[in-house]
Amino acid sequence: MSIRTVAVFGASGKIGRHVVPLLLERGLAVRALVHRTPVEAAGVESISGSITDPEACREVVAGADAVIQLATTKEDPETFFDVSVRGTLNALEACRGEEIEQFILLGGDAAFGIWFYPQPIPIDESHKLMAYPGHYAFTKVMEEVMVEQYSIQYGIPFSMLRSSWVFERDDLLGHFSLLENVDPAEPGHGFGEVAPEIMALVEAGEERVGVQVDESGWPYHRHIVHIDDLVQAFGKTLGNPTALGHSFNIAAPAAFEYRVAGDYLSERTGVPTVDVVAAGYHSFAININKARSLLGYEPQNDIFRMIDRALQYRERAN
Repeated sequence: MSIRTVAVFGASGKIGRHVVPLLLERGLAVRALVHRTPVEAAGVESISGSITDPEACREVVAGADAVIQLATTKEDPETFFDVSVRGTLNALEACRGEEIEQFILLGGDAAFGIWFYPQPIPIDESHKLMAYPGHYAFTKVMEEVMVEQYSIQYGIPFSMLRSSWVFERDDLLGHFSLLENVDPAEPGHGFGEVAPEIMALVEAGEERVGVQVDESGWPYHRHIVHIDDLVQAFGKTLGNPTALGHSFNIAAPAAFEYRVAGDYLSERTGVPTVDVVAAGYHSFAININKARSLLGYEPQNDIFRMIDRALQYRERAN
């Protein structure tokens, strides 16, 4: 595939800040739509506008060989539809009439419902789309459906990377922190409602490594991914004809167990663990065999390396 110019939506976001340098390292021309936050990487052609504006999307896509759609919002009821759903539609519409060789969508395992629903076997790409409650997961399903249908209707060649929850820097330490993680903005990413004895620790400022367990005290299993491994997947997908027409699960080498990970973090930091009952969820694992076999995807960051890297980052930052 002769990819020379790449149009990027969401270039200044959490994922885009890492994907854009990869494109530049390959010597590709990068054109990015900039809404509020400028793209910091030198050499990027920035076009001011919003993904909610069809004309701005057409300007960004014009003459590009590939399009990468990263733009999204989380649980914002005011913007989720216009940015994630209408925005993806605008990006796809902009591809019509252009000679686009590849449209890459950053999807998410939220489209599979992950730990909001029972997952008796590892989730592979044939799993039914089933958004968990909230706006974000709904948009992930809608984006995938639109991309697949535009491929059928208008022949737009696509690849979808269905990423697990992405961690970078010292994010992971915050996820295990009792003091930081009792009431996060997005459902399912924290402890939810906690027992009085847990809340008493929080109110007293007593830090603990939170081990998420179900109502019977059994530790949950969960799958996540490090930003470096997700960027690796982008590198192996862009310009790869084998990736066309496929979706790929992108996750760490294996799911982790909260007790095993919590004990490891506790040993490294000296902070005691505490079991936190996070009721109503379900353990899950992601099957990444398709990405391994077709893309050559080889994630390097298991939970232990991710914890080590998070600790190193925080030590340097302090």
